[in-house]
Amino acid sequence: MIKLIMNADDFGYSRGVNYGIIDSHLLGIVNSTTMMMNMTGVDHAIELAKRHPSLQVGIHLVLTCGKPLLNDVPTLVDAAGNFKKLSTLGEADLSLAELEREWEAQIELFLNKGLKPTHLDSHHHVHTRDELLPVVQKLANKYDLPVRTNGLEPIKGVKPFTDAANFDFYGNEITEESLIQLMRKIEDGTTVEIMCHPAYVDNELLKGSSYNTARLRELEILFNIKLPDYVELV
Repeated sequence: MIKLIMNADDFGYSRGVNYGIIDSHLLGIVNSTTMMMNMTGVDHAIELAKRHPSLQVGIHLVLTCGKPLLNDVPTLVDAAGNFKKLSTLGEADLSLAELEREWEAQIELFLNKGLKPTHLDSHHHVHTRDELLPVVQKLANKYDLPVRTNGLEPIKGVKPFTDAANFDFYGNEITEESLIQLMRKIEDGTTVEIMCHPAYVDNELLKGSSYNTARLRELEILFNIKLPDYVELV
């Protein structure tokens, strides 16, 4: 038996994203999500999370989208005060001390809203970058939270959220069969997280993310798919 956590990233991005995630939980196979604490839809996401406690909710740490919660993290932002783009992150001279304070602020805001996080992951998988490992380790251990694995590789020095994570349910060619094929490749007895991004497309998503209309296809698949007998949602 394969134990499956179907995690919807980007809870809090916008109302369209939030409703897509909630409907994918209520009407489909999504049983987990992770919340972006710095985005404009976060208050709406918090409200929905409290209304639907059967949905597991973790924290989607952000470094490459929107604005930081703190206003004194100059190495993390561009001239307009936005987080730097993922494409420039490798060239940026980031302060790990500033990153730790910002990510701690994101975690604390989640906790202060009365929510209990299941785990940590990150937008654009930045928590898997070697140079950021000290911050990930420190915060995961401070808050005693497991962390999304990097494929089959757990993040060094922290508790893994699952045995493995799969990021292949993504892109313009996704189908119900492609999702089933992913599950066929998973070893029996494994607890696996599959990342997804269901959403109803609103103007905020269209303007802010290059991955937009494909989320509607994900939504339809997550609504309608029949899981194989050897897969159990946990």
